[in-house]
Amino acid sequence: MAEPARIDFDDADCQDGLLITYQGTPFTGEVFERHPNGQVIAVTGYTDGREDGPSHEWYPTGELKAKGLVSNGRAVGLHQEWFRDGSLTREDHFDNKGNLLASRTWNEDGVLTEEKIYRR
Repeated sequence: MAEPARIDFDDADCQDGLLITYQGTPFTGEVFERHPNGQVIAVTGYTDGREDGPSHEWYPTGELKAKGLVSNGRAVGLHQEWFRDGSLTREDHFDNKGNLLASRTWNEDGVLTEEKIYRR
């Protein structure tokens, strides 16, 4: 039987806190999670059981909460988080090896409260 391309988080098993398996096999595809109200609140890509690909999170009421990209278990590129009203709360930039390059944080009034640049 072919492995499904998308499974519910409740049907997945997590090994050692990192490896996602489905029916005993490292999973490749998307894992989604639902809030008790039925709203999808997270979709994360996996390859051979490791987080790999785009990841999105939503508030239970449907507003986008966070998104980012992971490659072979490491955060890469731009990762963003939003307040429920749609304004940015955090932005992190990673290189292609997963090293954090820069981070910015805003308060609910849209004021930049912290900015860090990391040297590599």
